[in-house]
Amino acid sequence: MFVNSNLLDRIKLPFRKDRELMRSIFSILGFYPHKIKYYKQALAHKSTARQGSHAADEHNERLEFLGDAVLESIVSDILYRRYGNSREGFLTNTRSKLVQRDTLNKLATEIGLERLVRSNGHSSSHNSYMGGNAFEALVGAIYLDRGYDACMHFMRDRILKAVINIDKMAAKEVNFKSKLIEWAQKNKLELEFRIIEERRENNSSPVFVARTILEGLDGEVGRGYSKKESHQQAAEATLTALKEDKEWAQAIFDAKARRTAEEEEPVALVPETTE
Repeated sequence: MFVNSNLLDRIKLPFRKDRELMRSIFSILGFYPHKIKYYKQALAHKSTARQGSHAADEHNERLEFLGDAVLESIVSDILYRRYGNSREGFLTNTRSKLVQRDTLNKLATEIGLERLVRSNGHSSSHNSYMGGNAFEALVGAIYLDRGYDACMHFMRDRILKAVINIDKMAAKEVNFKSKLIEWAQKNKLELEFRIIEERRENNSSPVFVARTILEGLDGEVGRGYSKKESHQQAAEATLTALKEDKEWAQAIFDAKARRTAEEEEPVALVPETTE
């Protein structure tokens, strides 16, 4: 299925830079691209687009969207087969650890992808998720270029076998609730975890649904077989939303500003001392 490394000399490319990029991509993927254009796009940060241009193929945001979906599907497939007797909550937790931005950023650095990303200098120093975004875009490029099986080969054999210890990652406990509470306390925000639903499945196992509430605004929802698990899921989803949805995050701080302003206003005028 994949091209041998010594066959690059037989591939005719018009530009020397393309040949260098092909070698770099081969060292990461273990195979050569069919269409180099997808990988060029995957490695182009939005800041490199021409000023005033609205062409979606000039940067990697669309490929990032596609790669995110493909990556989640592939990781779900791998975990489902690897941990055959595990509950849905464990599988969901482990998948979240593997596809979260911090993990993808580290992967991009580890495999040398981050150094291939093109961006202007200003954006590079202010975008801490550039490497992780490029990793998702790379998966999208592989999918368009060679299909699902090539994406599976890349993630299973080049990443999860060679770079990440999947069992160690699965066993690692990440306390998302503590992280969210700590963040809320640092920003002096009112935070609440509320159980909004409790039901039983067909096998009588209880299922809890929790929601976070920040400054009176509804946050994200989490489900689990215990209240603790539902809180963890809701906290993780909320942390992700705070990073990705800037408008919602701003609405929370606006609500806090209104609350604190009301608390600081005098309750009533000082009474007169005369009749």
